[in-house]
Amino acid sequence: MRKLTLLLLITAGIGYQARAQKIETTPQMSSDVGIEPIRQGNWMVGGSIGNLGYSFEGKSFNVALQPRAGYFVSDGLAIGAQANLGLATQKDADNEWTYGVAPFVRYYFPNAGSTTGRFFGQGDIGISGSSRGKDVALAVGANVGYAHFITRTVALEATFGYNYSKANINTGSGASGLGVGVGFQIYLPGKR
Repeated sequence: MRKLTLLLLITAGIGYQARAQKIETTPQMSSDVGIEPIRQGNWMVGGSIGNLGYSFEGKSFNVALQPRAGYFVSDGLAIGAQANLGLATQKDADNEWTYGVAPFVRYYFPNAGSTTGRFFGQGDIGISGSSRGKDVALAVGANVGYAHFITRTVALEATFGYNYSKANINTGSGASGLGVGVGFQIYLPGKR
């Protein structure tokens, strides 16, 4: 009888353990973060990994990679710097490599969005150049976007805006146009 009882207890324990491990989980798609990631003293690191644009002057299409880093000087307001590494293509012309660097200011609008995401505006002014030109020139950008937090410290972003460059890109006189970007940011807590 003792052996039968012991066997039943072991079988019940194995069955309970197997049932407990059968729990299915779904991937995390958003996180309720509030204002914590964009508080004063925090850092942000990331960038746009797919930035597509169309130039009005040269009727060219471009794609760029834009790494950036910033520091929150107050709640919702970050300043920092970004680089721009891109490729511009134009029908019946050689491909052209573009580059640039610019400081930026980004402002997250209060009460614009939800607890899992925030709308923001970003402006930048810096220098840019191309493989075709020998000098660098003024570059200006104004973008709006939305940051959707998939964890407490990582957000996926989408941006839309207008960018202008006086550098010798495709047309010889400059380029301006609309751009759409997707990317991510990692928000790092600062010392408090």
